[in-house]
Parts: sequence; structure tokens; C-alpha cells
Amino acid sequence: MNILILGLVLFLGIHSVRIVAEGWRTRTRQRIGEAAYKGIYSLVSLLGLVLLIWGYGQARQQPTVLWASPLWTRHAAALLTLMAFVLLAAAYVPGNGIKARLHHPMVAGVKVWAFAHLLANNTLADLVLFGSMVLWAVLDFRAARARDRVTGASYPPGNGGKTAVTVVVGVLAWAVFAFWGHGALIGVRPFG
Repeated sequence: MNILILGLVLFLGIHSVRIVAEGWRTRTRQRIGEAAYKGIYSLVSLLGLVLLIWGYGQARQQPTVLWASPLWTRHAAALLTLMAFVLLAAAYVPGNGIKARLHHPMVAGVKVWAFAHLLANNTLADLVLFGSMVLWAVLDFRAARARDRVTGASYPPGNGGKTAVTVVVGVLAWAVFAFWGHGALIGVRPFG
């Protein structure tokens, strides 16, 4: 569990700098340069992600079960992760209505994804990992929206066709991951 926690501290910590220390981030980027800052950010993120994945895998081998998960939670998780994949696609497909409305669909997608997994899973490691991700996503989404208000950020209106493309891309990505990728990469097949 310690490796999982260390990974979360590194991964979510570096991703939380804009939440808690925007001024420090700006000054540091100016002082050491954009490329150096991005390099350090990427290395810390990658190290945190590797530790997080390794630590979670280790914790899953001797799980501490906290509650019984009813069957309906798996169905709810499947629907919620479908929404999360559409939100993730919305972060990358330009000119879609989802991004125009939410402004930060990737963070919203992380929030929905983590909540889905928190709902369907029932161990201490799940609570630590997915609970931390939900909390981070809530705080990050709030901070990003506050920054938008302060800076007067505007987002172009969405286009119906591009929104449809976003939904199709999200659904296809979800289907590939749900029916093949999750089992191959995580070792758990959500649909048997």
C-alpha cells in the first residue's frame, strides 16, 4: 500500500501544482524555462504513474475488502465509464459542444471514471486510489473553472457535427477498452 500512496503523492501532487501554487508554477517556468519545467513535470508524472500502477497491483494481490459490491454497481460503472470516455474524447476533438459547455472535459472525465471504479470496487486499495482521484478531479475542476473566470477565458461554441464525432469516438474507444483493453492491460474483464 505504501508504494501506491507514494505513487499517488507524486502523480497527483505534480498535477495539483496549479490548484495550490499557480504563482509558484508560473515563476518556476519563467526561471528554469518551459522545456525544463515540462521535462521535470513529465518525469515526476511518469514515476508517480509507474509507482501507482505497481502499488495498486501489489495491493490487489492481498485485498482488504471493505464492503460487498452489489451486481448493479458493475452495470452503473460500465455506463459511467462510457460517459468518461466521451468526456475524454471531448478534450481532443476540436469544436465540440461538450467542451464548449464544460470547458475542462478531461478532468470531468477523470472524475466520472474514478467515481465509477469507486462505486464498483470494494477494497481498501480501490478506496485509496479511486477516492484520491475523485477528490483531485473535483478540486482541479473547481480550480480550472475559477482560473477561467479570473482570466476571462472563452471557449468557442460547439458544432453539432463535431459533437457527434466526439460521441462516436468516445463510444468506440470505450468499446475497444471495455471488451479487450481492460482485460489485456488490467487483468479484469468487465464483461466476463
